[in-house]
Amino acid sequence: MTSTPGGSAPAEPQRTTVHLLRHGEVHNPGRILYGRLPGYHLSELGRSMAELVAEHLADHDIVHVVSSPLERAQETAAPLAAAHGLDPVIDDRVIESGNDFEGLPVAGGRGLLRHPRLWPKMVNPFRPSWGEPYTEIITRMRDAIVDARAAARGHEAVVVSHQSPIWMIRLATEGRSLVHNPGRRECSLASLTSLTFLGDELLSLAYCEPAAALLPQAQKGAGA
Repeated sequence: MTSTPGGSAPAEPQRTTVHLLRHGEVHNPGRILYGRLPGYHLSELGRSMAELVAEHLADHDIVHVVSSPLERAQETAAPLAAAHGLDPVIDDRVIESGNDFEGLPVAGGRGLLRHPRLWPKMVNPFRPSWGEPYTEIITRMRDAIVDARAAARGHEAVVVSHQSPIWMIRLATEGRSLVHNPGRRECSLASLTSLTFLGDELLSLAYCEPAAALLPQAQKGAGA
């Protein structure tokens, strides 16, 4: 620490929390892997999930809200931002991961084997071969988190993103292998993965599900 002018005691590092919020359920009756496609909005259940998150964070010191540019993320951010009198900041760095299967009825991984032309895309889970490299996802998410932390220094920020980017930054933060089974991600709809910092040093990572009571009603394998 450095001393302040006049020889007074050095300033203590401030505690800041950046919550990574996955959006709520999307209306997707065709079970399309929608990825970054426009026009996919929250379902009625998804809107209820967003309201539950806003209630969960109502007494938190939220001073900064960031959202992916996709509709489902902005709609999830809206009630939370309104409750704290904030205007969400759109950040392209927290958008959904790029995926070559986008637009196909293969949400949740079902049906991929019925499309032989897609098989070459599945040969390398280390990159992965079907889309945006894991390392690139982590880099952009980390940069966005650093900026959100700076904007909310000493308070709390919420970044509304998507399952894959949130899970990848969690794996990287915990020093775990990036190769994983997407079906085993601990990142449910409307969940919070919370990173707490003292100054710029990570103190803890916590996970919770404010909309847990609604999850049994969600369509299986249709969200991203």
